[in-house]
This record gives sequence, C-alpha cells and structure tokens, in this order.
Amino acid sequence: MEPPFANRRVAGAALGAALRPLGLHDPVVLALPRGGVPVAAEVARMLHAPLDLLLVRKIGAPFNPELAVAAVVDAAGDDLVVDAALMGELGLDLADVRARAVEERAEIARRRALYLGGRTRVPLAGRTVIVVDDGIATGTTVRAALKGLRRAGPAAIVLAVPVAPADTAAALAHEVDRLVVLRRPQPFRAVGQHYADFEQTRDAEVIALLG
Repeated sequence: MEPPFANRRVAGAALGAALRPLGLHDPVVLALPRGGVPVAAEVARMLHAPLDLLLVRKIGAPFNPELAVAAVVDAAGDDLVVDAALMGELGLDLADVRARAVEERAEIARRRALYLGGRTRVPLAGRTVIVVDDGIATGTTVRAALKGLRRAGPAAIVLAVPVAPADTAAALAHEVDRLVVLRRPQPFRAVGQHYADFEQTRDAEVIALLG
C-alpha cells in the first residue's frame, strides 16, 4: 500500500489545510527539529503565521539513557521539566539532574544559534501556539515539550502532527487545548512508514526553511 504522505512538505500542506478552517487566534508555529521543520514551514505559510523552534533535550536515567527522567525545554525561563514520580521510583537525586541539565542547555543554545543565528524569539505569551512535528511514536519528548511550553503563558496550545498512534494521541489530547492528528493507525510501527520519502532532514534544510 502506498504511504499516505509523499514527503514532509506534502504532510505539512495537508496539516495546514486541516488547521486553517479552525480560525486560530494570533497563531505562532513551533517546530520540533529537525524533522518537524519542513512540516511546520508549510503550516506557517498556509496560516500566515511566524515560525520558530521548540528545542527539547531529554535527560535519561543513568542506567538507561532512553528512559527520560527529565527534559530541558527551550520555551520559558524555568526550562527544566522533571518526572518527579519516576525519579522517586529510581532513587535519583534532583541535584544530579540539575547538573546534567547544564550540558543540555548548552546544546540547545548551540542548536538555536546554528539554526536561527541571532534572531529574536517569537513571543508566545497570550498567543495560540501550534506545536508541529512530522509524527509521534511514544510521545515522551513532545509531552515534556508541552509541559515546558505552558510556562511561557500561551493563550492556547495546539498539537498538530500528520500521524500518531491512536493510544498515544488519546493520551496527549489531555495535555493540549486542541489536538489535530491526520492519521491515527493502530497497530503502529514507525512514523517513517507513513512517508514515501522520509530521508533525514539536514541542518542546511532547517536553516534555509527558517530563513
């Protein structure tokens, strides 16, 4: 069976078409890089909205880096999002997490400088913020991003993606004011299976689209 989306830009155009009739007030589009940028660029173009990045760096458990116990979210001043319950179960020290967050903040600053140069952030307070990625699998990273984003004081948060598992989408619906997911397959194997072209998005493409 042919994948539903030819590439990320086609998916972005379909997502923009779904969002445009909603009449979202004073929207700003935030892309989760790198794969979310081509999708978000199309959404921003169709909504005539500014485009910026939402950078997230997860902090994994010492014995399992893939198990996120916290994340640094580039959205507000208080940028550390902690899973207190999980940390308690694992007996982890908050001081250690804060120390490791320093390194992740530096990486976020490096990426923002690379992708956006010295451009000023798009203001988020009081606006409708649309968070866009090329797809969601487990939802761990985007969940941390949404929690951090709330601290920036947006009027509303919309999560918009071309594809996500039905159960993950249902869980994330409670984290946002509006959820737009074009396809919710179950069972779900991988985001890339829903794209004919799912080549890795390169830094040069991200820079060009944000420019």
